[in-house]
Amino acid sequence: MDHSATFEDLLHARYGGAVPPAAVPEPGVFRNLLAHRSVRAFAPDPLPEGLLEALVAAAQSAPTSSNMQSWSVVAVREPGRKARLAELSAGQGFIRQAPLFLAFLADTSRLARLGQREGIELQGLHYLESLLVASIDAALAAQNVVVAAEALGYGTVYVGSLRNKPVEVAEVLKLSPGAVAMFGLCIGRPDPAVSTEIKPRLPQALVLHKEQYQTTDSAEAASVAEYDATLAAFSERQGMGAGNGWIRRMINRLATAASLSGRDTMRESVQRLGFPLR
Repeated sequence: MDHSATFEDLLHARYGGAVPPAAVPEPGVFRNLLAHRSVRAFAPDPLPEGLLEALVAAAQSAPTSSNMQSWSVVAVREPGRKARLAELSAGQGFIRQAPLFLAFLADTSRLARLGQREGIELQGLHYLESLLVASIDAALAAQNVVVAAEALGYGTVYVGSLRNKPVEVAEVLKLSPGAVAMFGLCIGRPDPAVSTEIKPRLPQALVLHKEQYQTTDSAEAASVAEYDATLAAFSERQGMGAGNGWIRRMINRLATAASLSGRDTMRESVQRLGFPLR
């Protein structure tokens, strides 16, 4: 993170242009949040003892619905297991490179076992709502890890492609029925030889609605076109090719079932892993 950047500098970088009228008297944690960038190149430095446990303490400090805490995390350091997870996650090599890979689970199995010990079938676990709650809890916990790790100077990147082959991932991680890996998270020291910029986000006019949801096609189209050009310029600077804007990326990402890279069968996979989804 560039500690010389002002709060306004970071706002400009995050939106790639016009700065929203955000007023924060003491930026504090805002600086770290705005300076976030995904890191996909890691130095070989091992992580210090106790860091994993400190990061999990941060994760467990996140809000959790009804205190159910229906998530778990599997910490993976062993090179062979990381290599297998990388293979199952579209061959993303930075999973092998990162000294620590965390697989965050939506995990209702712990509650199911509690019910079994009490002699009660917890029928609420059979419904889609319970998977949604577990997934949201896992995401909240993971984001606490990202904020904590980046505050300590580590780099992170989420790995959604862990959902490409959820049944195979469950086998690698030896998951109990009722647990599914929703995403991964790489953590390590950023490779100083590889620089990354803050990726611009959509203008606030597209995501911030006051009192009621409101938009017009013409205004939305104009803002999207402006953002498309901003992201295309970012992509070119990052060596990702010219003309690689947001519109084409979204079309390519969502045009067909095949665009989901195997995740079009997620319902069936999750049901195989112990979630009835009634």
